Amino acid sequence: MHPTQAFPTALLTKACALAIIATAALGLSARAHTLKIANQGDPMSMDPHSLQESFQLSFLGNIYEPLIGRDRNFALTPMLATRWEATSPTTWRFQLRQGVQFHDGSPFTADDVLFSYQRTQSESSDTKLYVAPIKAMRKIDNYTVEMETAQPMPILPDLISGWLVMGKSWSEKNKSTTPADVRKGTENFASLNANGTGPFQLKSRQPGVRTVLKPFDGWWGQKEHNLTEVVFNPIANNATRVAALVSGEVDLMEPVPLQDIARLQANPNLQVLQKPELRTMYLGLDVGRDELLYSNVKGKNPLKDVRVRQALYQAIDINTLTSKIMRGAAQPAGIIVAPGVRGYEASLDKRLPYDVAAAKKLLADAGYPNGFELGLHCPTDRYVNDQAICQSVTAMWTRVGVKTTLYAETKALYLPRAFKRDVSAFLLGWQPASNDAQNTLWALLNTPASDGRGRFNLGGYANPKLDELTREIGVEIDAAKRQQLMKAAWQQVQDDMPLLPLHNQNLAWGVKRSIDVVQQPDNSQPLRYIHVR
Repeated sequence: MHPTQAFPTALLTKACALAIIATAALGLSARAHTLKIANQGDPMSMDPHSLQESFQLSFLGNIYEPLIGRDRNFALTPMLATRWEATSPTTWRFQLRQGVQFHDGSPFTADDVLFSYQRTQSESSDTKLYVAPIKAMRKIDNYTVEMETAQPMPILPDLISGWLVMGKSWSEKNKSTTPADVRKGTENFASLNANGTGPFQLKSRQPGVRTVLKPFDGWWGQKEHNLTEVVFNPIANNATRVAALVSGEVDLMEPVPLQDIARLQANPNLQVLQKPELRTMYLGLDVGRDELLYSNVKGKNPLKDVRVRQALYQAIDINTLTSKIMRGAAQPAGIIVAPGVRGYEASLDKRLPYDVAAAKKLLADAGYPNGFELGLHCPTDRYVNDQAICQSVTAMWTRVGVKTTLYAETKALYLPRAFKRDVSAFLLGWQPASNDAQNTLWALLNTPASDGRGRFNLGGYANPKLDELTREIGVEIDAAKRQQLMKAAWQQVQDDMPLLPLHNQNLAWGVKRSIDVVQQPDNSQPLRYIHVR
């Protein structure tokens, strides 16, 4: 008798069933793709209104969604709003997408948009710049809202493309109706938990260690990715982060240390994706206080004198910074806005010459022939080579007589300090949320006001003429006239030098060759476009 003929039918049936299950499991395993990502820093909160930091908002943009977003080509695209139109010079109407659910199963309606507007206006919100031009928001029906601006605002759709919407019922249930105040170091339920409408939902969160996302099966959009899980780990050490990519411990990481780009490019299993970023790196200066916090000068503020600011500017050897510190992966900047941003003015993108003798003379003319002491604050895990940039600038300023002490710390400590204005000189980067330079002027260089204007003007610069130019730019529809106003504004900034431009940095992502990603010029990482081959 053939051996199989002696095998009991029941056992044979069970064995076949187990084989089918095993085969199916193998098939599922073959289709299961866990994406492992590393960055030099960690999102500081899961609250989308708590911190205006591009990395955090990029990460949370996979969980929460705006009314209008960006597509693969960085063009505006419908998200939670399906269409929008200006019904008057100061009124915009948005038709909301129907059938959308939050991750907890609750429906998305106009009530959530109005709630998010009110929440973003809270004193503790760090993202109010997105909705500051909006004078009033009205619910027309469950899926229609109107936004009224105080003055014509043609770039409103661009501006709110970075504004993420939260659920009203979930926030109320979990006592998170206002954002945690990053400046005060407070937290609430939304700091560690999330409930958005996006293609991915939060599975687990261990701050500073590991954050896990999983696809949201109820997402309204068409699925383009093939991920089953996303595991994010912050790895601050450059060498460790590179080693993790080379060994396969992570699949995607950024930024790639500049000294390792060529080595990773030579690896047949890896690719380095590079392109210019819409971010300008700059040095901020406290020009508002009557006495500096970090200086030996008492009773006055040397940074109030434009000659001192120009001396610090001309003491910076930008060629050394871009060629040696940034290894050619940056372009010197003459204004605080990068090429590719609407409102960029090429005719003014020219730097003052590096000139040690001129810097020393300017200091002497300002009454500081022997220089003075100054503190420079800097993050260690936020920008490409941030600490190395500050170390180099520290030496350059000391060389002309401004004896500079460097205070370097992780962004978790640095950003709250900077936002509280507990700094005298500091390194930051900025890319306009709307991809329009009016936002840079409004947020970084306008006189601070209660409506959110100048919220990131950490040096306390105030110029009524620039404030008025910014207002005129915001309402001007004619492109040529608008650009002339932009030119006048940037000329005013160059004359006053409240911020010292450094460079526009390049993006550098290390990725396995088997992974297709979309690298956006604002350094966002939309997981919905990632495909593992």
